[in-house]
Amino acid sequence: MQYFEDYFWPCLTFLWAWHVWDAYLAYRQRGLYRAVKTVPAELRNSLDQETFDKSRLYQLDRSTFAFYHELYSQCEVTLFLLCGAFPWLWRCAGRLSQYIGYNEEYEMLQSVMFMLLALLLGDVLELPWLVYQTFVIEERHGFNKQTVRFFIWDQLKSLVLQLVLNPLVMVGMIFFIEWGGDHFYYYTWLFLFVVTMAWMTIFPTFIQPMFDTYTPLPSGDLKTAIQQLAATLHFPLKKVFVVDGSTRSNHSNAYFYGFWNNKRIVLFDTLLDEKLRQEVEDSKKEKDPKKEEEEEDKGKGDVVSPSEEKQDTDEGEVLTEDKPEDEASPEDKKHSTDSSKPKKQGCNEEEILAVLAHELGHWKMSHTLQLLVIVQVNMFLLLYVFSYFMEQDLVYTSFGFYDSRPTIIGVILVFQFIFTPYYQVLSFLITQFTRRLEYQADQFAADLDKADTLREALTKLIKDNLAFPIADPLYSMFHHSHPTHLERVRVLATSKKKD
Repeated sequence: MQYFEDYFWPCLTFLWAWHVWDAYLAYRQRGLYRAVKTVPAELRNSLDQETFDKSRLYQLDRSTFAFYHELYSQCEVTLFLLCGAFPWLWRCAGRLSQYIGYNEEYEMLQSVMFMLLALLLGDVLELPWLVYQTFVIEERHGFNKQTVRFFIWDQLKSLVLQLVLNPLVMVGMIFFIEWGGDHFYYYTWLFLFVVTMAWMTIFPTFIQPMFDTYTPLPSGDLKTAIQQLAATLHFPLKKVFVVDGSTRSNHSNAYFYGFWNNKRIVLFDTLLDEKLRQEVEDSKKEKDPKKEEEEEDKGKGDVVSPSEEKQDTDEGEVLTEDKPEDEASPEDKKHSTDSSKPKKQGCNEEEILAVLAHELGHWKMSHTLQLLVIVQVNMFLLLYVFSYFMEQDLVYTSFGFYDSRPTIIGVILVFQFIFTPYYQVLSFLITQFTRRLEYQADQFAADLDKADTLREALTKLIKDNLAFPIADPLYSMFHHSHPTHLERVRVLATSKKKD
């Protein structure tokens, strides 16, 4: 058959081979969830059996969901490729362009139409899975705080942003590819670098406030201590914010952002213990006396944030994503109800400072800059190699494009399918590299005499987020960009402050 030529079958074969390998890794991790039912001896003084059981059940639910979701996604991509969905969608985009009065010569317009259709189709197909994850899995284990109304509103805002921003970036990329001639990769890389730098400023400053409410941390002991820590490390801190993550989820996090001398620290309100959260709430009410009355009228359901949950074992982040088949045992299911919800406790002032010492360690040792350089070098190399593939008719004919070679199609086919084996190798190497950076940041906190406090904070956060403290070594090697909790506390236990 003419349709199935050189690049098609190797790409499809590798996609399935990797899916099977990944499913095997997840099966190993799920086996650990099933087998380990008691708290490891090293954690018995800090982690109670009840919380350990809850985290195990939570991860079992997540792993089952992930297995079926990944299998569905794999079958969906396979069906799209076998049925020629990409050529069909390209023709539909062409008909839409003609409908508004433009013929096939206007490839840029047709490319925009293609991307809009692809984004809409992808979101529609993904929506049922997102709904189930949010209102069944997360709800069952006490994390979801969203109502249907605000979930829909958040998804609409997210969709509008995608439909506006993604085509703009793609149009710019296509323009530089077609305008740049034989050395287009220089100009395209520079364009994408500028977009990346702009996005790192625009996203936290303008996009995230569309979904979350950022409140300046009120004056007090915590703010003073954070400022003193920043000053000690010569970190150019300008502002400290608390984001109302609790309006949509009980998961917790902390991060910093900003360029040069304009750094800002953001703390999720779920990271704070009850005393500190109350101080933030009191500060809000002082600024807005009507707030308390409005909250009583609105009730518990207002949700403003669609921010994504991370999948890692960093401070407060839940991580293991597993994909095996088996359901939890009937005994497990019996207990996987309201009783499996986490007991929120949050971190006190000293523990928050220890978490921030770890995060600022990443800045002090230029970890963020190192990763940025790796990403940019990788992007340039990919664009350079893409310049070889984009001139090959075989790339297009292998996937059903016999009569045309649209630039956007070349970008999608090469970057999404042909480069896949390289992505997996790179992902593995980056995972090993970032694990090393995490140990370095932990040691940085230990050098500030915060090893014991950081251990306590990490333990509280895995309790609050129901993160499982151990992992299968092979699964962790491929999936965990952070060491497991047990690995981290072992190292921190032996860490000593350097003179």
